[in-house]
Amino acid sequence: MRFHHRRCSPFEILACLAGLTAVFFTGCTNKAAQQGFDRPPAPVSVAAAITQDVPTYLDAIGKTVAREVVSIQPQVSGRIVKIHFTDGANVKKGDVLFTIDTRPLEANLRQAQANVSKDLALKKQAEANLARDVAQARYGEIEAKRYRTLVEQGVVSREQYDQTQSNAESLKATVEADRAAIHSAEESIKVDTATVDSAKVELSYCYIRSPIDGRAGQRLADIGNVVNPGGSSGGAGSSTSGTAGNSNSLLVIERIDPIYADFTIPQDNLARVQEQMREGTLKTEVRLPDWTDPVAGQLTFLDNAVQNATGTINLRATIPNTDHRLWPGRFVNIRLVLSTIHGAVLVPATAPQMSAKGSFVYIVKQDSSAEQRQVSLGQRQGDLIVVEKGVEPGERVVTNGQIGVTPGGKVRVEEPRQPGANGGTGQ
Repeated sequence: MRFHHRRCSPFEILACLAGLTAVFFTGCTNKAAQQGFDRPPAPVSVAAAITQDVPTYLDAIGKTVAREVVSIQPQVSGRIVKIHFTDGANVKKGDVLFTIDTRPLEANLRQAQANVSKDLALKKQAEANLARDVAQARYGEIEAKRYRTLVEQGVVSREQYDQTQSNAESLKATVEADRAAIHSAEESIKVDTATVDSAKVELSYCYIRSPIDGRAGQRLADIGNVVNPGGSSGGAGSSTSGTAGNSNSLLVIERIDPIYADFTIPQDNLARVQEQMREGTLKTEVRLPDWTDPVAGQLTFLDNAVQNATGTINLRATIPNTDHRLWPGRFVNIRLVLSTIHGAVLVPATAPQMSAKGSFVYIVKQDSSAEQRQVSLGQRQGDLIVVEKGVEPGERVVTNGQIGVTPGGKVRVEEPRQPGANGGTGQ
């Protein structure tokens, strides 16, 4: 096989050179265009750091507890003849709740009063006998003295004098017996008077009253049930509660104004709480999960020992509850306010971001460039958060759009839209 070598013409050589030159200049132009590209400013929202006094606090989850819980129980036996309240009603101290049949106790009272009247009659009889016997005793004494004189004069015999003297002494003994009978009658009067008082007290127990202001629960006995002190009421509660049938409780009343909120804190925070308690009463803020506004209260109890099993300590706050919004047994969020930081720097809680080095914020400078600055954060205060270090008051921090910001890059601050700004004239 033979290979034939062909020589290129001058025209073909010039065409190739022209193509190479075009390719070279095109590459250089694209490279220059890439080097001269500027990233557009990132759109962001900003807010100025502010200063204000803010509290330091401990947050905990607690449970509301009634201030007073009273189990209404009968103190006398009898049949319930009337109920004076409705389930779930608010009751006042002294309000009648139940009435037990009073007839047996009224009979006992009348009997005790009759015994007192009998004792008074016996006393009067004993006093009359005493008056009679005292008069006879005086006459006997006078007669004995006269007979003694007659004996000395020999007018009467010694035997007659001795008989008169014996009669006088007998009358004296009768007087002492009358006095003892009067004393016995007086003591009987005291006993029977005490029985009358006891019968009156027992009769008053037939009217079962509320010992506190509070809210009544569901009654555990109905009209017609026979109740006994320390025994089973056998009432309506036997069908609604597993333990009511074994108890003589007729009703449970709970005082819920004010109301308690019990919670715990770790033992590591105990020293801070004790330090602030020495300076004065600590305030609390209590709110339900679906509330926005807290209810202010005071810390009123700190337990005397740390729980061994959990390493926590029990605390109790007292909260006013005039509108009965808080209910016993509900879980609540509790904030224990310890102290106040004066002049704290705050920024919106959306401003801080996280990185491998910790929290940071973007500061917008006067030339619209963004500076990434590490910060030390404190406690959150609503929609704001305390910045302990890294931000000065008045500095503008980026609150939205951080994902498009680069350190040192330019930003474009977007003003918040006014409602209805693009809405037209409305004609």
